[in-house]
Amino acid sequence: CQGGTDVGAQLRLLGQGGDARPEGEVVMKKILVADDAPDNVGLVQDLLAAEGYDVIPAYDGVEALLKIRCSLPDVVLLDINMPRMDGLTLIKTLRAMPSYRSVPILMLTTESGDTMKMQGKAAGATGWLGKPFDPQKLLEVMKKVIG
Repeated sequence: CQGGTDVGAQLRLLGQGGDARPEGEVVMKKILVADDAPDNVGLVQDLLAAEGYDVIPAYDGVEALLKIRCSLPDVVLLDINMPRMDGLTLIKTLRAMPSYRSVPILMLTTESGDTMKMQGKAAGATGWLGKPFDPQKLLEVMKKVIG
């Protein structure tokens, strides 16, 4: 959304506000999906797009953060284990931004231990879905958190 490829400069812009959507803008519900496995992103993207959601793919934590700034998603769905920025760090970063304190952030991950779930909750995750995931359950969760 901001020109150029200076990742550091774009990340600094994230804390400066300006994340409000234009008044009266009617848009599809946006879901950012972040996972370093392209096949996983593709599966989730196809499933959610078929239900009418606008899906924004990202393949690591830094890319996800930059795309979040540009796309202003209604929900963030992410893996924990990603390069450049892991999912827990991304959640903490988003929760520190006023515009993302109440946006649902769901973990979709193979990590299933209680300790990791507690760390996700402490970081600010709204919910947790395990991989492999049940497509119907993922759709039910999306409808519950954003309609």
